[in-house]
Amino acid sequence: MPSSEAIESQIREKAGTLERFYEKITNCRVIVEAPHRRHHKGKLYHVRVDIAVPGGELVVKREPSQHASHEDIYVAIRDAFEAARRELQDYARRRRGQVKVRENSSTARVTKLFPDKGYGFLETPDGRELYFHRNSVLEPGFEKINLGTEVRFAEEQGEEGPQASTVRIAGR
Repeated sequence: MPSSEAIESQIREKAGTLERFYEKITNCRVIVEAPHRRHHKGKLYHVRVDIAVPGGELVVKREPSQHASHEDIYVAIRDAFEAARRELQDYARRRRGQVKVRENSSTARVTKLFPDKGYGFLETPDGRELYFHRNSVLEPGFEKINLGTEVRFAEEQGEEGPQASTVRIAGR
């Protein structure tokens, strides 16, 4: 869509506020598109916010088909940045180790590790293999995990099936 000073100003203002929630942001890229024309009314706006942080990237997408209120570009931008703020706050809590490991957390061992790609796999005591991402690993961080490391984790449903979240080295 064509550039607009008012929209660009709104995006810069919203992006500037994100640093209050995590001061180590290295880059923030925002993409605004109007990909669909609706038969009865105007466009629905698609907003994507990519936030680069040390050790990873957070991506927030707001699809127009999911939010009819996104016929107003300012509402679409506001909603995308609210979602980005929540993601950033969750990321900051994980990095600080402030996410509580639930009492019912499970133990597992790291069986596969892809440091260059930022993920790995755990094997649970019952033989299941679970994916985990570097952003799910609490302090001291993904870089300190090796093959065979025993970890505690919570399990959640990911886009492609069960995955490990809030992964913490056992004994910490």
